[in-house]
Amino acid sequence: MTAEDARLVVSAVLGIALAVGLIVKGRLHPFVGLLCGAFTVGLLAGIPTVDAAKAVEKGVGDILGGTGLVVALGLSLGAMLQLSNGASSLAHAVLRLTGDRGAPWLSLLAAMVIGLPLFFETGLVLLLPITMAVAASLPEAARSRDAAKLRLVMPALAGLSVLHALVPPHPGPLLAVNTLGADLGRTILYGLIVAIPTAILSGPVLSRFTTRGITLSDAVIEAPETEATAPNLWLSLLVLLMPVVLIASAQVLPLLPASLSARLGGLSAWGHPVLALLVTNLLALPLLFGRRMMVASVQERIWTETMKPAGAILLAIGAGGALKQVLVTAGLSTLLARWAETGGLSPILLAWLVAVGVRLATGSATVATITTAGIMSGVAATTGVSPEWLVLAIGAGSIFFSHVNDPGFWLVKSYVGTSTADTFRTWSVMETAVSVLGLIFILIVSQVLA
Repeated sequence: MTAEDARLVVSAVLGIALAVGLIVKGRLHPFVGLLCGAFTVGLLAGIPTVDAAKAVEKGVGDILGGTGLVVALGLSLGAMLQLSNGASSLAHAVLRLTGDRGAPWLSLLAAMVIGLPLFFETGLVLLLPITMAVAASLPEAARSRDAAKLRLVMPALAGLSVLHALVPPHPGPLLAVNTLGADLGRTILYGLIVAIPTAILSGPVLSRFTTRGITLSDAVIEAPETEATAPNLWLSLLVLLMPVVLIASAQVLPLLPASLSARLGGLSAWGHPVLALLVTNLLALPLLFGRRMMVASVQERIWTETMKPAGAILLAIGAGGALKQVLVTAGLSTLLARWAETGGLSPILLAWLVAVGVRLATGSATVATITTAGIMSGVAATTGVSPEWLVLAIGAGSIFFSHVNDPGFWLVKSYVGTSTADTFRTWSVMETAVSVLGLIFILIVSQVLA
């Protein structure tokens, strides 16, 4: 390692450490902390202040221009499903399909279906109260109320976590897809191949061991208020799957025979994530709310529920993009690519390790994804590794060991009613299992499909 390489690494570490300190200890919003970290990296790496400012602007613009609309439209769709009671009716329908023994598997399935268009926190807030209520009605609940709840809750959390990490069009993986230039269709396909066994092992299987002997207290947070009349179950399912089908259809077109692909070519535009989500949002209003869509109070609630989290999320991912771009401008991406090429370390493992480090430091899967994808952007081109596998490795690393600096840790604790120690024993262990098992399956499947 040259002196210049050492300076670059130290600059990156100190800049990220400052951002973490300001967020965790200083209680600043990630937007401010990450911007401070970005300018610190630029200063220590010797980038002129004007150039650092330009890199910050570019980073924010690239991230918000590429994924900001997707995030906002995904939040509004999630708000509609929540407020119309559409998601609640879907979850209840899925969980009613089985008896006591199969309930954990249906809980996992419900989470993986319901969670497709939702941010993790939104899916958690939506699904956990429903899961807890269903668990209380199971025959096992008469013998062991807490065990029955945890047998359904942990698979649901595993399903949400796996989607959050591995399956576009979930916003986290989609951020990495755009940054690394990965093929969206292949990433979805590979993500599902990895996600299914990962979710099974880290959810229904692992929960048999991690939930034994745990006593729950009353949940601190109650279910959110929703509109009273639920829409038709099939309409809710249509709204839920519509953006996924539209996006996937555009990815399938190039695989069809040339003559058929040419005739259907106009459909490819509808598969762009922004247009697919916009069309779904417009159709969701009449499908989920019917005539109530014209009521001012209903419209106000939809967009209030959307905009409250959207502002904070967009600011945070924008600032994460700024930090990423300064790191790239400083040359960290090129340095990591050189190490991956000459150091004998698998680029997939390197991507996972970097994401794990950022995740443990910041507590944010989104920040870990944005930062790692940016600094790994040169690795795929240099090493020849398919960027789709790097996307998945980053996603897996971004959820490693949720602990006290992760808001999700406290959300789970509050909704489930576990103690802090038992939250580590259940939730944190499950997140780590998803991360490690995801990496193992990524390494295996990437070799099989190479």
